[in-house]
Amino acid sequence: MGTEHVDVLVVGAGLSGIGAACHLEVDRPGTTYAVLESRAAVGGTWDLFRYPGVRSDSDMFTLGYSFRPWAESKAIADGPAIRRYIEETAREYGVTERIRFHHRVLSAEWSSDDARWTVTAERTDTGATVTLTCSWLSVCSGYYRYDEGYRPHFEGEERFRGTLVHPQHWPEELDVSGKRVVVIGSGATAVTLVPTLAQQAAHVTMLQRTPSYVLSLPGRDPLALALRSRLPARLAYPIVRWKNVLTSTALYQLSRRRPALVRALVRRLTAKQLPAGVDVDTHFNPPYDPWDQRLCLVPDGDLFRSLRAGTASIATDRIRTFTEDGIELASGEHLAADVVVTATGLNLLPVGGMSITVGGRPVDLSETVSYKGMMISGVPNFTMVIGYTNASWTLKADLVNRYVCRLLDHLDAHGYVSATPVAPPEGADAPFLDLSAGYVQRSLGGLPKQGARTPWRLHQNYLRDVALMRRGPLADEGMTFQRPAAVATASDAQPSVA
Repeated sequence: MGTEHVDVLVVGAGLSGIGAACHLEVDRPGTTYAVLESRAAVGGTWDLFRYPGVRSDSDMFTLGYSFRPWAESKAIADGPAIRRYIEETAREYGVTERIRFHHRVLSAEWSSDDARWTVTAERTDTGATVTLTCSWLSVCSGYYRYDEGYRPHFEGEERFRGTLVHPQHWPEELDVSGKRVVVIGSGATAVTLVPTLAQQAAHVTMLQRTPSYVLSLPGRDPLALALRSRLPARLAYPIVRWKNVLTSTALYQLSRRRPALVRALVRRLTAKQLPAGVDVDTHFNPPYDPWDQRLCLVPDGDLFRSLRAGTASIATDRIRTFTEDGIELASGEHLAADVVVTATGLNLLPVGGMSITVGGRPVDLSETVSYKGMMISGVPNFTMVIGYTNASWTLKADLVNRYVCRLLDHLDAHGYVSATPVAPPEGADAPFLDLSAGYVQRSLGGLPKQGARTPWRLHQNYLRDVALMRRGPLADEGMTFQRPAAVATASDAQPSVA
């Protein structure tokens, strides 16, 4: 019995992977494909993260799929609601039966002679090895490690007699009722956990080394609520979606061009929501400019409500050492704690940790150049979906998944068997991501580079990418196409103008 072959192999059954499969179903009916998922369920991030209050940090009218309207009233949705949305989408579009759970991809090897990938996966339930081949490989596994979050070691933590937990691996049995909780961190996870835990705990302290920008917005979108009573969902959804895209894009662009203005605006809005005695400059005025790191969104100001109610507090300081019953800070203050939550971030893991080989040569991602933020130089018929850092992940994922279908149509129409990006002639050395967040800075060395100009530059701008990827040409100076008789290596290929 020969090795099973599919036209497209999708890695990951989260938001990106299910979106990729749905586009294949709609845009390329008849395409054979399979979805490999290392875990036992659909949802990716939204199935893995089970900490209290887990929710999106983007509005669901842009985090949801363009082709399937988000029907619930919450704009900032909780994890279980997002997971249901992904599961329902997979069922509705007939994708569920194409998913193979417990398949963790280990390696992918490209053969130029055969114009196909040989993909090796491990069955995480049995330990068996599975091999498939495909003509196109689409990696939709996100960019962080599912089995391990970032957790620095703290001085004296061995002495702590309470419970120490990382949000990525939240114990189902953990009950914080009546307990003193310290949440270490200031990012999206921390600002989500604090108001949620404060509903049960005796008290919650958010301990941060450096403040973040925290912006409150309505939990339910007023425009969406107004339009739903007047228009069908298929008409109301794109209006709200584009309103949110334009609003977030405008805020980002203003932040980059007039950072002092946006800093002052966010500071003023924050100060209005803080209780007396909480100093806005100490706890909510970061040393970096807005959007050097992601802004933290809090629906209906729930974090600020907890601070005003006195059920939560905030400390901005460094940890000197853990004690038996809490944390001693550099200032000398002691935070008593029964539970300490280390919301200290993620570890990145590009392309799910798989090894990639082209023509017998291992591919080092750090030596490649990104093409349109979705392919990498010298690697044929390969896509990796990396969402925006300054907007909803799914906006970019949707563009990439649509683009793959366009590219496959182009190959079929012109008799090509592969598409291989090439690096710019002048070289490229800009980092793939431009955020100063720790989880990004720790991992830039393992990511592709980006160039100084299109199509090798990541604009982090949805409006520009719509023009580039939805309507722009498929043949440009960064792309080469190969025919069956001439399939060799990327270095032999000549740019096509077809």
